[in-house]
Amino acid sequence: MPALVVVSNSRRRTLKLASIVRWLAASFASLVLILAGAIFAPAAAQELTPRAYWPAPKGTKVLVFGYAQAAGDVLFDPSIPLYGVDSELNAGLLAYVQTVSLWGRSSNLIVELPYVWGKTQGLVGDTPASRKYSGFSDFGVTLSVNLMGARSMTVEEYLAFRKDPQPILGASLKVIAPTGEYDETGLINEGANRWAIKSELGYTLPLTTKWLLDFEAGILFFGDDDEFVAGKKEQEPIYAGQVHVIRRFKPGLWGSLNFNYFTGGRQTIGGNRLGDLQRNSRLGATFVFPFAQGHSIKVSYAVGWLTRFGTDFDQLLITYSKVLN
Repeated sequence: MPALVVVSNSRRRTLKLASIVRWLAASFASLVLILAGAIFAPAAAQELTPRAYWPAPKGTKVLVFGYAQAAGDVLFDPSIPLYGVDSELNAGLLAYVQTVSLWGRSSNLIVELPYVWGKTQGLVGDTPASRKYSGFSDFGVTLSVNLMGARSMTVEEYLAFRKDPQPILGASLKVIAPTGEYDETGLINEGANRWAIKSELGYTLPLTTKWLLDFEAGILFFGDDDEFVAGKKEQEPIYAGQVHVIRRFKPGLWGSLNFNYFTGGRQTIGGNRLGDLQRNSRLGATFVFPFAQGHSIKVSYAVGWLTRFGTDFDQLLITYSKVLN
């Protein structure tokens, strides 16, 4: 009898461990969505990031590899005064996500480094221009904190939260550093040669245990590029909002419809104020598929819904992530 009891307890522990791993996979799959728009970092205002503030157990660590492809009227840095753009852009992403506790609240620290390559052609005034390029883009760091509804949790506490989700209010700060490759004699570069900071508030409203609504509102601030080929480049902030309708099917498997709208970003280059105020929106869909233990694939696709000025392009994003703990 004692031997039978030991085997039974061991089996229960094994089943419990497998359950925890599945739930961890479900939680970190949502963390990856924070990176959905990060591959083309300078276009942070155009991000579509459902479940960006969904919590995970304290100490969750995730390694992320991603690939994005975009075609059409798109630039790595959408502030470049290039018109009639036709681009084929590719980007790879290496990122790390760590869930921590700040003031007892569930929080995430994200670091990301994109590598970009592609070809762009267009017009500078009436002059045709084109360039092929490849290199590292700008390094980004994001810190997000859930201010309401998601305190720092153990795995067991997270499992209980997921069965009975509560409204979540979160805030984040993203800093993009000018670390990418940059040639001051060229119009098109992999890096933007300026700092950028995005502050955001996000609210998640559970409608049922299966359906969620996400709302996000943010402001993207730009530093100056004093070495821009056409003279000092300044840009006004871009104001952005997002709405996501999310359907949860089972732990780690979910999908969403995504919509955003952003406006602002008018530039002054070489002392000349441009008439390039943006008032654009994008529409997309996202699906996350977990597999094995601690692995997941995310696929998202987005198109330009309304473009009054700026970029109008289609984008495919595929991300693979692996939980490390």
